[in-house]
Amino acid sequence: MGTITKINIALLCLFAAFTSVAQQEIPLYSGPVPNAKDVRNEEVKTASNVVSKVSLPALTVFLPPKEKATGAAVIVCPGGGYGVLVIKREGYDVAEAFTKQGIAAFVLKYRLPNDKTMIDPSIGPLQDAQQAIKTIRQRAAEWNIDPTKIGIMGFSAGGHLAATAGTHFEKPVLPGAAGISVRPDFMILVYPVISFMEGIGHKGSGANLLGKNASSEQIKLFSNELQVTSSTPPAFITHASDDTVVPVSNSLLFYEALQRQHIPGELHIYSKGEHGYLKVPAFEEWFGRCLHWMATAGFVK
Repeated sequence: MGTITKINIALLCLFAAFTSVAQQEIPLYSGPVPNAKDVRNEEVKTASNVVSKVSLPALTVFLPPKEKATGAAVIVCPGGGYGVLVIKREGYDVAEAFTKQGIAAFVLKYRLPNDKTMIDPSIGPLQDAQQAIKTIRQRAAEWNIDPTKIGIMGFSAGGHLAATAGTHFEKPVLPGAAGISVRPDFMILVYPVISFMEGIGHKGSGANLLGKNASSEQIKLFSNELQVTSSTPPAFITHASDDTVVPVSNSLLFYEALQRQHIPGELHIYSKGEHGYLKVPAFEEWFGRCLHWMATAGFVK
C-alpha cells in the first residue's frame, strides 16, 4: 500500500469523528501592537466563523499530545481577500487535522488592512506573520517544537501572506526582530494569491492590502513571484485549473520562480476545484499529498 493511500485512509478515519474545537487563543503581542492606531476594537465574527475588522491579532494554539509530537509546526493563515478571515474552514479545521498527525498548528488571526486601525496597512499582516514565526521560535521548547521545522501555510489571500513571509524575511518589517530569524522553514500555499501584476493577481486582495492607487513599485514589491531568491524556503503548492477568482497562473509563476532559483518545490494542479476546493478535490486528497511532501522533505518523521 502506497504512502498516499495510507495517509488518505488515516484521514478518512479521522474525519468520521471530526469536530473543530479551538484549544487556546493567545494575544500575538505581549505589549503594544506595532503600527497600530489607538482605536476601539470593532472585530466582528459571524455564526459561521468568518471574522472581519481584525485589529487585535492573535494565535490559536493547537498542540498534539507530547508523545505524538513530531517537532514540526505550521502557522495557518486563513484567506478572505484581506477583507475577512475564513477562520474555521481555512484555519481551525486544518489545524486540528495537523495535530492528528503529530504536527503543532497555530491559526493566525492577522490584522486586516485598514487606514482606521493602522499607520501603514500594507505591512500590518506581514508584521503579524513575522511575529507569529518569532513567537513560536522563542517558545519552541515549551511547545515541543523543532525551531528548524516551522512552516507557514495560507489559503487564497492568506497564501499571499504566507508567500510574502517566505520572500520578505531578509528585511523584516517587525520591530525588534533582530536576533531571531523570521524566515519560515517551508511554505504551504493553497490556491494562493501570489501576484498583483495586471492580468494575474486578485484585484480585490491587492486593493485591500495596498489601496486602489498603489504605485508600480509597491505592486512589484508585493508580487511574490518577483521576490524569490536562493534563500526562499521550499514550498508545497496546490491550485485548480478552473479557478476563476485567483488564476492558476499565480501558482505556476511562483513554482517557476522557485525552479529558477533551484528551490525544492512541489506543485499539484487539479483540473476541477474552482476557488476554495468546496467540492473537489476532497480534503483528504490534497491534504494527504501535503503531508506526504512534508515527510519526503524531512519536516516530519
